[in-house]
Amino acid sequence: MGEEVKLLRTWSSPFSLRVLWALKLKRIEFETIEEDLSSKSPLLLQSNPVYKKIPVLIHNGKSLCESHVILEYIDETWKQYPLLPQDPHDRAKARFWAKFGDDKVLPTIQSSFKTQGQEQEEALAAAAENLNFLEEELLGKKFFGGDKIGFVDLALGWLANFLGVVKEVTGINIVDEQRFPRLSGWLQDFSSAPVIKESFPPHDKLVTKFRILQEKFISTAAASK
Repeated sequence: MGEEVKLLRTWSSPFSLRVLWALKLKRIEFETIEEDLSSKSPLLLQSNPVYKKIPVLIHNGKSLCESHVILEYIDETWKQYPLLPQDPHDRAKARFWAKFGDDKVLPTIQSSFKTQGQEQEEALAAAAENLNFLEEELLGKKFFGGDKIGFVDLALGWLANFLGVVKEVTGINIVDEQRFPRLSGWLQDFSSAPVIKESFPPHDKLVTKFRILQEKFISTAAASK
């Protein structure tokens, strides 16, 4: 009897993509269940009663939530294609950079997308400062995981998808090739990997979604002044 692996996700969620990529890199067979977050399914509410969010991984009837936690579970459960380094110090560093991406990089880039004028300039400056740390971390490496895609690459993979959308919607190129040559190279190498490339959400559909979101953010901010 085979293992039952289900992934509850939404098409545009970068957090869901992390898990999907990990499963594909390890060649694990799984079922994808698309969730409508405006009308959450009983399965989602039952599987993640605390946060009521996606992604959720269900493995043989047992559910797991939060993308970083799920990635570590996948890596510990299926040993093929290790995502985290074997050395304890390197593993701890990988967890640090993955958390840095969510806690520092993501909020500043989101803020640059949601704002205009002086607020946007301040957000872009903060984003550039955070991206400089990633640029330095890539010194001498093709991927954050070394010569192949690993835990940190998957955690930061949303950059490869989101930055292109931000550029098209706002006209702002956050990762300039001259300023961030190593990060630009990583974005290209990561995006070109077949497992990654084939799983990206439709670009035009994402652009349409984010144009609507940006208009909403800006009109809401204007109304509050």
